[in-house]
Amino acid sequence: MADFLEDTQHYIGTAVKILDLSNDVERQLITPHREVRVEITIRNDDGSIGTFTGYRVQHDNSRGPFKGGLRFHPHVDSEEVRALASLMTWKTAVADLPFGGAKGGVQCDPHTLSQNELQQITRVLTDRLHDVIGDRQDIPAPDMNTNEQVMAWIFDQYTKYHGYRPGVVTGKPVALGGSVGRSTATGRGVAMAAIEYLKSVADTLEGKRVIIQGFGNVGTSAATALAHHGARIVGLADESAAFVNPQGIDPRAAIAHVHEHHRLKGHSLGEEVDPEAFLLTDCDILIPAALSGVLHRDNARDVRAALIVEAANGPTTYEADRIFAERGIPVVPDIYANAGGVTVSYFEWAQNMQLFYWDEKRVTEELQKVMTRSFASVRALATHHRCSLRTAAFVLGVGRVNDATTLRGVS
Repeated sequence: MADFLEDTQHYIGTAVKILDLSNDVERQLITPHREVRVEITIRNDDGSIGTFTGYRVQHDNSRGPFKGGLRFHPHVDSEEVRALASLMTWKTAVADLPFGGAKGGVQCDPHTLSQNELQQITRVLTDRLHDVIGDRQDIPAPDMNTNEQVMAWIFDQYTKYHGYRPGVVTGKPVALGGSVGRSTATGRGVAMAAIEYLKSVADTLEGKRVIIQGFGNVGTSAATALAHHGARIVGLADESAAFVNPQGIDPRAAIAHVHEHHRLKGHSLGEEVDPEAFLLTDCDILIPAALSGVLHRDNARDVRAALIVEAANGPTTYEADRIFAERGIPVVPDIYANAGGVTVSYFEWAQNMQLFYWDEKRVTEELQKVMTRSFASVRALATHHRCSLRTAAFVLGVGRVNDATTLRGVS
């Protein structure tokens, strides 16, 4: 994950140069506020002792409380979490939300753990972190391999120390103060981002051939939203298999199969293809919605998409990004395209703080406003500086964070 962190810092450096900021300011902007590493010990179901490592990196809080997801994955490490925390700082700034950036994770394989073991890990992690998280301090949310249930466990464990504070996490079940529309927000935001880009070039989603790599929460909601707006889903992939069907794949049928079998494999969605070849499928829109670094220098020249919309965090390496720019393939960057999740997390937090809850119509309307306004800001900077959308998004985010940091002063 070292390359991921280096790529992120390179984009920040480019933005700093465009904004004509000093080296001291750049150092201040890239240095995390706090990094926490904890050891988690549980009693496994077979009676043995299980040990796991957890991380929480709080990158910047100049614009508001730290905000960022919590992921469970075997490859979680400090550098990955550090890079993701930095991305959250710029993402919340691009969306103009009153938050900073954070990220967390536990190095574990949730597919090999029982529900009881996952609950123990989550509660012990909360025990270790409860004094550095909170609704005015740092607000976790679901991420890779975590969900509403994990947030519910954090919320419950946190109340044992601090009382009823529903805003300590977002992405909770609605029954515990979660927001309607939160679980599908990231994917719907990706669809909105695609629509905003196409509008800017006088085009629409109607009939566009889309392939989506990653069919978890984000991929499924993105597929549903894109199909609703007239796109044709011609390829789907997850960890188990990749399928291509030029005639189109019904997202509802794929989702029903995954709900029953927990993976795409085994469904006759179309022709099963090699996962690496899948990313090279001829299409109008490629949506990487899984892991970071899947588009890299070894495959970027063979990608046959007219547009890339990043639903995952960091799916495109710096070298691949340069290749796409040379080839004239626009990339709608992650720090804008997948900001729907943190945006509706902000709505949930605001509702929790007021104990006044919205209906789904209002959530969707407010999300659309944020995605539309943010794209307009990014697009304007890209035009002004004659740069890519990614560079423009970092200029926007870094500029806003720098403004807040400067106004607050060095302390």
